[in-house]
Amino acid sequence: MKYLLTGEETQRLHFRLVTKDDFNTWLPLFKEDKVDLFLGMPTGLSQIEQCEFWFNKVFHRYDNGLGGMNALIDKRTGEFIGQSGLLVQTVEDEERLEIGYSILPKYWGKGFAQEAAIKCKTFCFEQEFSTNLISMMHTDNIGSEIVAIKNGMTFEKKVNTFNVYSITREMWLNQKK
Repeated sequence: MKYLLTGEETQRLHFRLVTKDDFNTWLPLFKEDKVDLFLGMPTGLSQIEQCEFWFNKVFHRYDNGLGGMNALIDKRTGEFIGQSGLLVQTVEDEERLEIGYSILPKYWGKGFAQEAAIKCKTFCFEQEFSTNLISMMHTDNIGSEIVAIKNGMTFEKKVNTFNVYSITREMWLNQKK
């Protein structure tokens, strides 16, 4: 299960595999407007169908070595607050490694996505999984765009309705100096 951050930690977060038992905790994300659009999911699905689609995708990634989202657990409270991880994506016929992050609405604006994204970047570059990382977000998803920028990424290109931000390992090393 290459690329997974299982067992990794940040100051406030513990990373673990997503399990089927997390379904009901994750369900509130799909009450939010445009979540299907922001996550590149089919539109017109019910809240439960959206969550099922998401979980099927998470487990498909696990089973097929495509990286995946880890559950983010608040170390202080033990609460499940979101998901983040390294994802193998195909962007314009090129395989790329992406930092993905999604946080439950009640935890928005508390810096958890930023903290998880920084950990994903550091983990990837320290393990030398890739020399270039991306984050992709729908053009209307300003919150995710801000996280990418704060993670040292710069705008690379627009692909359909998604902005692609990227950072190289060399840029990361220079930022650490």
